[in-house]
Amino acid sequence: MNENIIPKHPVQKHILTVLSHQQTARFSELRPPRVDTNLFSYHLKLLIHAGFIRKLDKYYALGRNGLIYVDQIGKSASAPYRPSVIAMLIIQNSDGQVLLQKRKKQPYMNTWTVPYGSMLVEDGLIDVAARRIASQKLGLQEPEVRHVGDCYIRVSTGTTSLTTTFVHVFRYEIDKTFSDDSIAWVDPIKLGRYDLAPAVEQVIARSFFGDEYFFAEFEHEWPTN
Repeated sequence: MNENIIPKHPVQKHILTVLSHQQTARFSELRPPRVDTNLFSYHLKLLIHAGFIRKLDKYYALGRNGLIYVDQIGKSASAPYRPSVIAMLIIQNSDGQVLLQKRKKQPYMNTWTVPYGSMLVEDGLIDVAARRIASQKLGLQEPEVRHVGDCYIRVSTGTTSLTTTFVHVFRYEIDKTFSDDSIAWVDPIKLGRYDLAPAVEQVIARSFFGDEYFFAEFEHEWPTN
């Protein structure tokens, strides 16, 4: 994405922020409070023209550049389109089921993934980050996580990269019941029945090889129409 077209106006940022937390929204839901309709319409049209927003009948959704933008929110202003670095948790119970968690924000909202979180500088060590993420996401205290591999995931649409992510993969075993309907224990052979986030099934499968340590790269084509 050309850095010259990165949204900077508050109205544009508001529109993209709203759509970072829901798949579609109406015109009235995207309009900031106390903003003139003509001004709002002007900035909405700019975002549509630049590929950040798609018009879907009576609704609006993130376009290709919008998906890229919301994935990068909060990253360095000097290098806004750099790869993310995350820790991903492959958690199994005694029945061999894998824990999945539904994404509640864009990009890839409402798809299923394994629990994950961004690495922070203050974590110091990557296993510290993995334990922090397990605690924050699932309420697990001091889990005995094992670093089993790393992978690089590139998601694109056509010739354009949507997201690029470097993943530290950890494994953990636990038997626990969750009441949250955004969390599910799933038999590995039934993963195909779920609308999965990019490369999740491949990462899970690769972690089952039993290697002491692995590295893999995955390419995924994501539809934006």
